[in-house]
Amino acid sequence: MPTIGIVAGEASGDLLGSHLIRALKKHRPDIEFVGIAGPKMIGEGANSLFPMERLSVCGYVEVLRHLPGLMKIRKQVLQHFLQNPPDVFIGIDAPDFNFGLERSLKRKGIRTIHYVSPSIWMWRKGRMAKIKRAVSHMLTLFPFEPALYEAAGVPVTYVGHPLADILPMEPDMQGARENLKLKSSQIVIAMLPGSRQSELQQLADLFVKTAKLIAQEHAEVQFLVPLITRETRIIFEQAIYANQAESLPLQILFGHAHLAMEAADVVIVASGTATLEAALLKRPMVITYRMPNLSWQILKRMNYLPYVGLPNILAGRFVVPELLQDDAIPEKVAEATLKLLSDKVLVAEIRQEFTRIHAALRQNTEETAAQAILAYL
Repeated sequence: MPTIGIVAGEASGDLLGSHLIRALKKHRPDIEFVGIAGPKMIGEGANSLFPMERLSVCGYVEVLRHLPGLMKIRKQVLQHFLQNPPDVFIGIDAPDFNFGLERSLKRKGIRTIHYVSPSIWMWRKGRMAKIKRAVSHMLTLFPFEPALYEAAGVPVTYVGHPLADILPMEPDMQGARENLKLKSSQIVIAMLPGSRQSELQQLADLFVKTAKLIAQEHAEVQFLVPLITRETRIIFEQAIYANQAESLPLQILFGHAHLAMEAADVVIVASGTATLEAALLKRPMVITYRMPNLSWQILKRMNYLPYVGLPNILAGRFVVPELLQDDAIPEKVAEATLKLLSDKVLVAEIRQEFTRIHAALRQNTEETAAQAILAYL
């Protein structure tokens, strides 16, 4: 029975991993998947040695604080794979965890595939030599990435993004609103403050205060806040009570992020994968983010692109506003959101650009990635 070692570090990697496992099993139902997996990958049959949540840490300072625990997990996973060598190992994103693991496995003759290029095009360009030592083959999500790896002599396949295959080119706002029992005439704003508890701790207060300011301008507004865990929901509810915002027209959803965004006129979203989802749903958005200040100072020194949001990176220009760290204040986020609600010409231009991005990312990702991996079995 062929075995694939596989490690994902957070919700977006779990989604990619579940699609990949499903596609590979269509060709080889006998493959066994072992490593670190989230609930979606486990649902497709992966065996997880540790809870994925243990790897979901963001911010440099936070990673340093959790580093001993992360190193211990990585050592135990490495020992498992050295004692039970897989036919191939796939690291899904989580580069700081996976590259060290991949380098050790590759040194022992185990072929390693990394799925999702780290953002070497945005920062830490010196990483390419490290990647080359760790990775037998890179699978990239975005069309501008393969040239960087080809120039460095790293085998690479552009597979596109699976969400571009899943999400329709034409979103159904009316259907989404009917599904959520919302009026077709009211203003709907989806707010996505992140999937990690650490993100909610930084952003929940900002999102609630922003909603209060917007509600002062639009009495008919409805806010939708999709959250995926009980813990993140508790943090957001605490921010509502702390800001005396219990009367806000705000509905917390358990999941249903796509539905909430599809129903929305505008999305306020934490920088991350959700920005791409909003773009594929052709939704105008305001991207915002806050992190502990020391982490921000370190990131700012490394960063050389003027934007961090995936829609802007893919467009190569500012298509939607980004309000980060010191600019991530309720007044600025509310002002940017209100502009998107009122400027129909700007919104039409944004949707046109997002349609172009969607078409470029549609590559039958599951099958393309599966074929690249099957060649190594």
